[in-house]
Amino acid sequence: MFFVALATDYDNTLAVHGVVSEATLQSVEALKRSGRRLILVTGRELPDLQAVFPQIDLFDLVVAENGAILYDPATRKEEPLSPPPPAEFVAQLQASGVKPLSVGRSIVSTWEPNENLVLDVIRELGLELQIIFNKGAVMVLPPNINKASGLVAALSRLSLSPHNVVGIGDAENDHAFLNYCGCGVAVQNALPAVKEKVDFVTEGAIGDGVIELIGLLEKTDLRDVRIKAPRMLPTLGAGEGGSDLHLDPRDGPLLIAGSSGAGKSTVVTALLERMQELEFQFCVIDPEGDYTDLEGAIVVGGPGQEPRLEEVMDLLSRPDVDVAVNLLGIKVTERPRFFAQLLPELSRLRAKTGRPHWIVVDEAHHMLPADWDPAPITLPREMPATILVTVHPEALSREVVTAVESMIAVGKEPQQAVQRFCEARSEKAPSRLKVDREAGEAYYWRRGKAQAVKIEQPKGEHRRHIRKYAEGDLGEDRSFFFRGSEGKLNLRAQNLIMFLQLAEGVDEATWLHHLREGDYSRWFEKAIKDPELADEARQIEGDNSLDVSASRERIAEMVTRRYTAPAKGGN
Repeated sequence: MFFVALATDYDNTLAVHGVVSEATLQSVEALKRSGRRLILVTGRELPDLQAVFPQIDLFDLVVAENGAILYDPATRKEEPLSPPPPAEFVAQLQASGVKPLSVGRSIVSTWEPNENLVLDVIRELGLELQIIFNKGAVMVLPPNINKASGLVAALSRLSLSPHNVVGIGDAENDHAFLNYCGCGVAVQNALPAVKEKVDFVTEGAIGDGVIELIGLLEKTDLRDVRIKAPRMLPTLGAGEGGSDLHLDPRDGPLLIAGSSGAGKSTVVTALLERMQELEFQFCVIDPEGDYTDLEGAIVVGGPGQEPRLEEVMDLLSRPDVDVAVNLLGIKVTERPRFFAQLLPELSRLRAKTGRPHWIVVDEAHHMLPADWDPAPITLPREMPATILVTVHPEALSREVVTAVESMIAVGKEPQQAVQRFCEARSEKAPSRLKVDREAGEAYYWRRGKAQAVKIEQPKGEHRRHIRKYAEGDLGEDRSFFFRGSEGKLNLRAQNLIMFLQLAEGVDEATWLHHLREGDYSRWFEKAIKDPELADEARQIEGDNSLDVSASRERIAEMVTRRYTAPAKGGN
């Protein structure tokens, strides 16, 4: 369930002539029983609303006075979200003969054509107030107070993200909160200007339109409704004809595949940046510490420190927190076990809140291997908004491979990754596609169809790999060990800087042993994940004309050059 809450206007949306029909009430009650939260967002003053709507306690929270009051029906407590109207303003309106005139806790209301008199008084007194219209009603409030600001307060109280809220309304004052919701809906009787801005318009008017929307929520969770992009959806890149391709959190898994060093993490980092810009929450499962320096995310775990499940879930309970779960403190063989414990917890949180909006699983072939036979409670039947990153798509669990809806293949030969993936699904791969790597293109497959896509690049300079491999702790399983031909030494280089220091001081026989065995190039390729560095090292390893001193100098120069120069992109 992605849309976990409904925010609805009252007059001419939920109610007609101030009264909610029995059929509409029954529909709202059914939605509440589904586990979704209900928020009423109205321009009415609270006492007036309570008088005409005795079933107000159906709603978890009420935003009244067009965003100025937050009311909790369960506790019957009111929270003012803006100051009361200036006494001199109300007095001057009364003296000017403005009728009708209603004064709430913060809102001052009248009707057209009194807006001109109201504006004159605001100017005369030099006040900072705003006028908001609602199908003939004229509402005066402090600046920055509207239905959207009230909904922000309500969602903060409920620990929900606006992306997981469907909003429905009909009038001018509904624009702000409908635009704030993950999906904005207008009833058929809405103003044309409102209909133009929302994601879809119901066929029914007023209560019938609300009943229609609730039916779609219960039946499909609005899967057939396309959200207007790019307002609310991250951009993956430009497809054929230059049209943008977007990621929808209601879609099934996205697979990002390619050889080591092909650019997978660059694609992932770019997507995470877009998610952060749009305030989507993500959780990255990071087996090898590749996302330690991910800007804006809280890292849980690390070398020598196993991540605590409780801490991860506590952080994710806050909609504004992104988390990277670093698994370096867990033995390689135990990492799938931890993931198997984490995944059900994430699924439960998603069922309740719709978050995290995306789950990114790096080294997915280790976390979800082909020989893994998980219980149904561990691996959900559907894995929406999951990004799987792997070198070996064919090594993924059969259930996962079958669930994948789209794929990005990067590297020199992306067709091979697509071929292996399609073979694992027992289906025919699409015909060979020309991908221009120089133009930043990748192979994009979605539900059997393929096209070239120009991937958006990360906006910030991408230096996390350089910092990690040069200065970080890669863990024992990925460190280089100078042991010599007889295994008498056990000198561990946990990063490239330590490698250079040990390489300079190790005895000649040990240095040559590892050089002739090709251990340096193998480490650069497998652990450092830098195939270009590995290729350079192989040339040095194969050059028998180089003595110990020259080979050390060449290796040291090569590593220093690549890992002290500015980053040119991700690996």
